[in-house]
Amino acid sequence: MEDAWSGIEVQLKRRFDLIPQLASVVKQYNQHEADTLERIVSLRQKGSPKSKQEQQQNEQELSQYLRRFFVHVEAYPDLKSNQNYLELQKQLGQIEHDIQLARRYFNGTVRMYNNLIQSFPSIFVARQFNFVEAEYFELENPTEAESPKI
Repeated sequence: MEDAWSGIEVQLKRRFDLIPQLASVVKQYNQHEADTLERIVSLRQKGSPKSKQEQQQNEQELSQYLRRFFVHVEAYPDLKSNQNYLELQKQLGQIEHDIQLARRYFNGTVRMYNNLIQSFPSIFVARQFNFVEAEYFELENPTEAESPKI
C-alpha cells in the first residue's frame, strides 16, 4: 500500500515542479492575476505534509486553484498560442491524468488490503496484530476528480 501511495506522491511532485514554470510564463501575460498565481505557488511550497490526510487536503486545495487559474488564462488569446505555455499546459494535462491513475491504483490497493484483513483466515492475524482499515484517497467535492480543462 505504501508503494501505491508513493505513486501519488511522485505525480504530485511532478506537478509541483511544473507549476513555477507555468506561472512564470503566464505572469508575463497577465500581471493583474498575480494573486491567483501567487496562491498556487504558495500552495506548492507548503512544507511536507505530516499525514496522508494532510497531503490529500493540500492536493484538493491546489486543484481548486489550478481550475481558477485556467479560467483566467482563457481571457488571453496570445497566451494560449504561446509555444512555451502550450507545452507546459500539455505536460500538466498529462500529469493530471497520471495523478488520476495513481489515485485509482492506490484506492484499489486499499480496497484489496481492507478486504484481506476482513476475510477468513487473515482476519485472525489482522486482529492479533491490530491491523486497521486503510482510508481511501477521496475527494470532498466530486468535481475535483475531473482534470482541469486545459
